[in-house]
Amino acid sequence: MSKNSSGKGDAVITADQGSTIAFRRGVPPELLAIGSMLSVQLGAALAVPVMSAIGPVPTTALRLFWSGILLAFFVRPRFSRMTRYQWLCGASLGIVIATMTICYFVAISRIPMGPATAIEFLGPLGVALIGARRLLHLVLAIAAAGGVFLLTRENSRWSVDALGIVFAVAAALGWAAYILLMKRVGASFRGLQGLSVALLVASIAASPVSFVARGDVFKIAPLIATIGLAVLTPLLPYALEMMALRKMSTRAFGIFMSMEPAISAILGYVILTQRLSMRQIGGIGCVVVASAITALTNKVELEDRKQTPDVHGDLGAS
Repeated sequence: MSKNSSGKGDAVITADQGSTIAFRRGVPPELLAIGSMLSVQLGAALAVPVMSAIGPVPTTALRLFWSGILLAFFVRPRFSRMTRYQWLCGASLGIVIATMTICYFVAISRIPMGPATAIEFLGPLGVALIGARRLLHLVLAIAAAGGVFLLTRENSRWSVDALGIVFAVAAALGWAAYILLMKRVGASFRGLQGLSVALLVASIAASPVSFVARGDVFKIAPLIATIGLAVLTPLLPYALEMMALRKMSTRAFGIFMSMEPAISAILGYVILTQRLSMRQIGGIGCVVVASAITALTNKVELEDRKQTPDVHGDLGAS
């Protein structure tokens, strides 16, 4: 695989046998991140009818399968030329992707999209707080935790399904690991080869879980539907996020990801008519504001760490 410049500001990554993937160097990473969020949440909303037909785990497994196949077709990863470190990074990311996506889609099959995404966003918030020593960061972490409490508890009882909350928390841990690993995979591979390896591993890892959860996954209509859903999530957003993370730090990435719970709640209402109480809207707002302020207050620190990176810094900020 080779990387060439077209002379018009385009970076063109050429795969075997003439297949190419091109993207504009001039596209701001912020727009790439926003595009990823819209694609993820639109794909999640449109997946709900398919999940009701064959279940959230088989739906996720099929999406991972199709996304792995489609990306491998265009990228043509050269497995024989990969180092042990590249294999380790790619495989680790694949396992995390499988775990994170299964947990998230099980969560949104049990609780509304807005609360599920807000809880999941505690993962990126945790990444943004790594190494934080300021009192403000502690206050913001408490505010985010308070937001989750507003989302999940009301009148001494769970306001949403408790098991759905557990899966959303598991997805949050997976998202934190995903951001850190995606940064490393993006730095270890050219183009989208690393993502291709990760999605293939993810599809393999998710398949056994799918058959254990539900064996009748080969219904024609859902099978076809998951091909289109695979493009919306995870293929397009993961590719956009990898490109974005090559141009920005993990903490700066967090400020734009902080909008995702709000986007999720809006699409959940518009597409699925999932109504939220004022308490739940307030909880989502707490998570969004805490995450955004955390990223903003780290801006100066990030600039310093770009000049003098250390092992406790941003894990590859660029």
